[in-house]
Amino acid sequence: MLILGDANPLSSKIIINAILEQPESLSLDHAGFYINYSSFVFRSLKRPSFQKFLKWMLRREKIEEHMVRAVQVKVFPLRRKNGKGLAGNCDLSQGKIRIYPKTMTFCRAFKQKFGKPSLLVYAGSRARAALIHELLHLKYATDEKKVRKLAKEYFFTFTRNKASNSSQSLTIYTMIFKAKTFGNFQVFEKGARTSEPVKLQKDIRLSSKPMIFR
Repeated sequence: MLILGDANPLSSKIIINAILEQPESLSLDHAGFYINYSSFVFRSLKRPSFQKFLKWMLRREKIEEHMVRAVQVKVFPLRRKNGKGLAGNCDLSQGKIRIYPKTMTFCRAFKQKFGKPSLLVYAGSRARAALIHELLHLKYATDEKKVRKLAKEYFFTFTRNKASNSSQSLTIYTMIFKAKTFGNFQVFEKGARTSEPVKLQKDIRLSSKPMIFR
């Protein structure tokens, strides 16, 4: 387990955790991939721009930072009973949030179809969206419908402020929330940013005065 300190209270609680979770049959190649993946996610979640956004979001939602005891970046994927991968979960009683990676098989297929830069954007964005989602659970507990709605709005607000243009932010949003299925994998469509901008804006109910964080 890796623990790094930070002046930001929330950022200092982000750790990489691989304790007692490595599959016995995992090859060195697979282990190396997941270690690199978790390190990338760890850096993505701790970036100052994202931490500034989270601080603003928590303040806006009146969620106290002390409610979060730890944000664990898990090294290996976790699948639900239905076979679908899990992006994150939140233990409300202990204040522990866990962020999980996509599988190596998925990432290889994604990289082959869209390239490494798009994969890196996807991996970082997926982790940020998952953390936003799980932090909202601290306030709205089991109200999954409310959490999903707000998570989409907050994630789009972050990407819109971060992206250099609106089409780029819509593309990132589409990667995470408007995925299409290709074979056994869920990935975004390259043409989504030009074919679905109106639909996306309607879906997240953007107001005439969108949220802007400072």
